[in-house]
Amino acid sequence: MNLLEKEALIAEKAVQFEPASAEEVIAWAVQTFPNLTFACSFGAEDVVVVDMLQKISPSTDIFYLDTQFHFDETYETRDRISSHYNLNFVRVAPVLSPEQQAEAHGEELWLTNPNQCCNIRKVDPLTNILSKYDAWITGIRRDQAPTRANSKKIEYDTKFGLVKFNPLAAWTWDDVWAYIRANHLIYNPLHDRNYPSIGCTHCTRPVMEGEDPRAGRWAGTGKIECGLHK
Repeated sequence: MNLLEKEALIAEKAVQFEPASAEEVIAWAVQTFPNLTFACSFGAEDVVVVDMLQKISPSTDIFYLDTQFHFDETYETRDRISSHYNLNFVRVAPVLSPEQQAEAHGEELWLTNPNQCCNIRKVDPLTNILSKYDAWITGIRRDQAPTRANSKKIEYDTKFGLVKFNPLAAWTWDDVWAYIRANHLIYNPLHDRNYPSIGCTHCTRPVMEGEDPRAGRWAGTGKIECGLHK
């Protein structure tokens, strides 16, 4: 199957699976693309997908990008989830340590060039890990940001050259929390402190009442995406 044929098939499946539940999308994904992985950031959406995967396909690889700048609460959430499900998350780290990055590109690169910092600590490591797979699952939702509003539940990821599944694309923030509460899921306690979207410590702040849910990410820079999603 060439690229055009694959894109046509995925476009057809996107229409077919639009009414499907998140669980149905995941089930088809793992059945059709055994060489598949899930990118977990330990945010609210991602703990939902972890739970679904453990019920549907517990052997599916789950990785996380360790930028080495995460909140302590994020690492603690990782450890609690790992223990709860007896799950080994695949750690994916940047080539440069924080010290090496500072030496090569200057102190506080996240302030002087946040896009370059994200490329070094997120995009490049993601590119490397995804090159080993045929498909990946994310926890993105359409109402998270304008840049995600047209996300399909199944799409061809032209940026990384593989199939991408967004099973929660049609979910609302309330849907996410209804599932978390109904299933008594472990979640990052920062969500209880006005952090709807949680990234690195240097580039994430609490969101004030009335602000966009992603207003706490790269505040004041005009940047709203790290580059993992087109």
